[in-house]
Amino acid sequence: MTENWFDNIYIKAKGDSKQVPWANMTANAYLKDWLNQHPQFGKGLKIKALVVGCGLGDDAELLAEKGFDVTAFDISPSAIDWCKQRFPDSTVNYVVADLFDLDLHQEWIRNFDFVFEARTIQSLPLKVREQVMEIIAQLVADEGTLLVVTVTRDTPEEPSGPPYPLSLEEVDYFQKLGLHEINRNSYSEKNNRFPKRLRIEYRFESKS
Repeated sequence: MTENWFDNIYIKAKGDSKQVPWANMTANAYLKDWLNQHPQFGKGLKIKALVVGCGLGDDAELLAEKGFDVTAFDISPSAIDWCKQRFPDSTVNYVVADLFDLDLHQEWIRNFDFVFEARTIQSLPLKVREQVMEIIAQLVADEGTLLVVTVTRDTPEEPSGPPYPLSLEEVDYFQKLGLHEINRNSYSEKNNRFPKRLRIEYRFESKS
């Protein structure tokens, strides 16, 4: 059901990115800013990066340009095909995958030094929120970084959506999964349906 919903958006767009609500055709501004603040990441190090719910690929391509070894996945086959058409010479490994069914990608577990998540969690109903966060947390390697960008809300009540902004209590669930919060930045965007946004950097450290 989820796959069909997302895939239908891309199919109906017929190559017109303006028909895809979340497609800005440029890399996430908060990812760009974070990378500018961390110039040591990626350069010649072949850091393995994963982009969750990559959409049309702009975030993945930015990471590849910075020197990361990038895998990017989306539940929509049409989105992945679109990525490959947009970037025919890309070094990014674009993959069709369902975040809730990664049995075919067990090698991804604890395998990525850098995981970027923006928009995926907030696009899903609250009843599956903890589950999706648990899955994302499992993708981060020991000593690896998870960078999350999400819209937020002030109250615990379930919002109407999608998207469904995260409460601060929901954001903090990552820490219960063994991820240590390294840095948190708050942003307020004018003329936006959801003006409050967070960028949080987490680090995973195994107990072994």
